[in-house]
Amino acid sequence: MDNRTTNAVLRALVQVAPGSPLREGLDRVLQSGRGGLIVIGDSHDVLNICSGGFLLDAAFTPQRLSELAKMDGAIILANDASRIARANVHLVPNPNVPTAETGTRHRTAERVARSLNVPVIAVSESRKEIQVYVGDERHPLDSVGRLLDRSNQAIQTLERFRNRLSGVATKLTALEVEDLVTPRDVLEVLQRTEMVARISSEIERNLIELGSDGRLVRLQTDELVGGMVDDRRSIIRDYFSPAPGVTVDDAMEAMSDLDDETLLDDDVLAKTLHLPVPNGEVEQSLSPRGYRIMSRMPRLSSQDVDALVEKFGNLDAVLSASRDDLASVPGFDEQKARAVKKSLGRMVERALDRYQSR
Repeated sequence: MDNRTTNAVLRALVQVAPGSPLREGLDRVLQSGRGGLIVIGDSHDVLNICSGGFLLDAAFTPQRLSELAKMDGAIILANDASRIARANVHLVPNPNVPTAETGTRHRTAERVARSLNVPVIAVSESRKEIQVYVGDERHPLDSVGRLLDRSNQAIQTLERFRNRLSGVATKLTALEVEDLVTPRDVLEVLQRTEMVARISSEIERNLIELGSDGRLVRLQTDELVGGMVDDRRSIIRDYFSPAPGVTVDDAMEAMSDLDDETLLDDDVLAKTLHLPVPNGEVEQSLSPRGYRIMSRMPRLSSQDVDALVEKFGNLDAVLSASRDDLASVPGFDEQKARAVKKSLGRMVERALDRYQSR
């Protein structure tokens, strides 16, 4: 599924999420034992395939949708589902558009969605289910209970992966301050970071479908994943080998495009991220620039971190710098240099203590 289709599906799911007026109306239709066909969008292209029915142009309410669904025809809503444009409409989509559906209502829904690229909702009275069609995608709406069960299972998986990530990240920090990092150490952290990001993305999809009922799950997810994306970018910046026409953001996007199996291949991942691995040896020594560690220091802005890296080149040189050396960095003075030197010393002690205590 490309990004445009993905975004269109997510926008449609937001409109039909629990807590929204449209979802309440759909649930009313389903609970009353009736079916329905609803098109979200009243553009000229949609109106061109409409036959019969009547113009309504009334504010949307769940009650009105439920009452109008008693008629056999389709219901046309405004693009934001805030108004009901037409009701009891017969839709006449292009019959040459392929469809895998069998029922008349669902065949029409799929053809309209594919040919006009608008969200179409089919409520099945026989199967007691709601299907959302967007482009070539068909998405069944699960119950809140089922979505919560699935989300809670994903949260438990996310927590396990996050704990493992914390362990390897703590190890990487200790190795960085001692200047003992190897490509394997960096790749291990990035692999686990990307796994956590992918699990988080799956949960985010569930949260969109849950709407207001997913508030607690969102709080848990945000707590587990907070700051992780920034860390991922900082790690890549620490070891990225500049290449013509390739940026850190390009490398991050390329990593996201790898499948799960390829992500665990050290050689492929190192090439994808443009990490220096001399002769394919993942046990060679690397020196971090220091973006990740220094970005965690409260007294340093991102501009300060950039200035330090530009001045000293790598983390080891920053840690070894005297107060006078630090004071010579643009944007620094003697007071700031003293504070940073003290903070760097405490940071090294904490990193080593934390690693040794694990």
